[in-house]
Amino acid sequence: MATLSDARRVVVKIGSALLVGEDGLRRDWIAGLAEDVAKLRSRGADVILVSSGSIALGRRSLGLADGVLPLEQSQAAAAVGQIRLARAWEEALAPHGITTAQVLLTLEDSEDRRRYLNSRATLEALLAFGTVPVVNENDTIATDEIRYGDNDRLAAQIAATVGADLAVLLSDVDGFYTGNPKTDAGAEHIPEITAITPDIEAMAGDAGTGLAKGGMKTKLIAARTAMRAGATMVIAEGSIRNPLKCLAEGARATWFRPETDPRRARITWIAAMKPRGEITVDAGAAGALDRGSSLLPAGVTAVAGVFGRGDPVAILGPGGERLGIGLTRYTAAEAAAIRGRRTGDLEAILGYPARSVLIHRDDMAM
Repeated sequence: MATLSDARRVVVKIGSALLVGEDGLRRDWIAGLAEDVAKLRSRGADVILVSSGSIALGRRSLGLADGVLPLEQSQAAAAVGQIRLARAWEEALAPHGITTAQVLLTLEDSEDRRRYLNSRATLEALLAFGTVPVVNENDTIATDEIRYGDNDRLAAQIAATVGADLAVLLSDVDGFYTGNPKTDAGAEHIPEITAITPDIEAMAGDAGTGLAKGGMKTKLIAARTAMRAGATMVIAEGSIRNPLKCLAEGARATWFRPETDPRRARITWIAAMKPRGEITVDAGAAGALDRGSSLLPAGVTAVAGVFGRGDPVAILGPGGERLGIGLTRYTAAEAAAIRGRRTGDLEAILGYPARSVLIHRDDMAM
């Protein structure tokens, strides 16, 4: 199971209460976390930050009072604060030679399969370029119907989307307890959880700070999402300087351990889907798929069924035998138009810039 010392891809969630104090941004703390991120990157790990703080920063700039804001004021505060938040991370990571990218998402981006694949492809490209994406919910447009509601859940969903093997939730407590340690002197710390049982759920409390929306209940929801995706999740104390360094050195925390790894969990998820169409490939493509390659349009000989981008399709060999199932990056009509054609021809055929891959290897269960 992944630890901070060996994880290849890490998602780190930072709450508003850690980033923003009474006097605004806690720049010294941000600098310390940037040092931790740089160290992870130096050993080859990918890092994605899921950062709260835009509304908290924006409301101060606009002079809004503490407490619950009307939706339109909350979204206005987010619009002002997002710029400041992105700039803060850029300024903190730049001295370490790290390029920062901003990604704003809503719940619809993970529930709609086409948007999900687009989000996944964008994040994968950003990581391939060596950037550190800073992800936040798009509070400027998200209404209740399309909101995650808290960045704990968003962080877990991002971990599942990019196949991260570790999600770190930096909190104002050092893990999960049998009760609220701030009000219950007898509450006991639980260092490791391998299953979220009804008893565990009953121990969860609510939000404990004025700036944070999430409490232990939302963290358990996040843990369930991460564990199903094969990712380890950890709740750790975040208010100290260099919190990731402290965690790597053995600081007390609660680790949620999955039963499988991200790759196997994703394959199981895809394999359980019902195909909406079929794509037949030639012998050369079948051999390449067997060796772990993605499926390119050049290897496709036939397309059947009606399907959209992101839909599951059966992959058939030259003799009609089923090789596997995958999530297509093209509609049935597009796939039929580009079958057997080389990558350089795709834009001229489709009339717009095209993806080189019809089904990515990470989106297949062979």
